[in-house]
Amino acid sequence: QVQLVESGGGLVQAGGSLRLSCAPSGFVHSINAMAWYRQAPGKQRELVAAITSGGNTNYADSVKGRFTISRDNTKNTLYLQMSSLKPEDTAVYYCNADATSHIGTYVYWGQGTQVTVSS
Repeated sequence: QVQLVESGGGLVQAGGSLRLSCAPSGFVHSINAMAWYRQAPGKQRELVAAITSGGNTNYADSVKGRFTISRDNTKNTLYLQMSSLKPEDTAVYYCNADATSHIGTYVYWGQGTQVTVSS
């Protein structure tokens, strides 16, 4: 069974940086689109950034110019480089991937990693 495993969250001061990583724990044949979402307490989950298998990206307006999404297709790993972090970036960040394994193509979610930005 494929699971997405995130890492890199933590506590950082405003203005600081963090780098999140996400990789599948099981074997996958291929991964198409990948994305990062986040959910703050009392709010709906929202898209932060997405990237296609070809490297095309899109970002939420709130993170443009501060966050960079990237992927290493040789390792099936997704990254999110977060800079100039603000307290309003505090949330649980989730990895999302459209992946094909021996059982078919499905959308998978990670378990989430907490990012806390102090003022």
